[in-house]
Amino acid sequence: MAANEISAQQVKELRTKTGAGMMDCKRALAEVEGDLDKAIRLLREKGLASAKKRQEKVADQGVIDAYLHIGQQIGTLIEINCETDFVARNKDFLELAHQVSLHIAALNPTFLDRESVPEEVIAAEKAIYQVRCEADGKPEKIWDRIITGMLDKYFQDVCLLEQPFVKDPSMSVGELVSQVSAKLGEKVVVRRFTRWQVGENLE
Repeated sequence: MAANEISAQQVKELRTKTGAGMMDCKRALAEVEGDLDKAIRLLREKGLASAKKRQEKVADQGVIDAYLHIGQQIGTLIEINCETDFVARNKDFLELAHQVSLHIAALNPTFLDRESVPEEVIAAEKAIYQVRCEADGKPEKIWDRIITGMLDKYFQDVCLLEQPFVKDPSMSVGELVSQVSAKLGEKVVVRRFTRWQVGENLE
């Protein structure tokens, strides 16, 4: 089953039962043909559900990591949080922070996740996709499905947590964070980031 055939209600129900992320739930449901019980088991096997169940915990510890690309033409800062200062000093946590910083330098995401994309930006993208559907002669009854798929691709292009990880495109940055969170047994979240490039935004 394709990911764009999974309904928002199915994703919502799986998120409620597991606490896993939206895209993790969507992929799991697609992989098991929409079977909720199998999707729950799959998320648990991957270590995503158990890690995400800690979402109620407060992640107020962590680090700020800086990365300078070769030649010092591109630099990034990222704040990544966890629950305890013990984990904040853990080598796997520190390596995660650095790897995500490197990824940001390489792929230049615009937003943290799809929830942080402004509604007006989403509306503008949908309008563009609708014009494309009409120009391509697609039947109007399938426009919504096509637009949803194109919007998912847009989020994967511009949202940090949905981008394929630069060092291993088989997983997203969000999945990488979830894996480390499961390994450390604590809630781990990317809170914010920024990226600079020499000479950008000059008039």
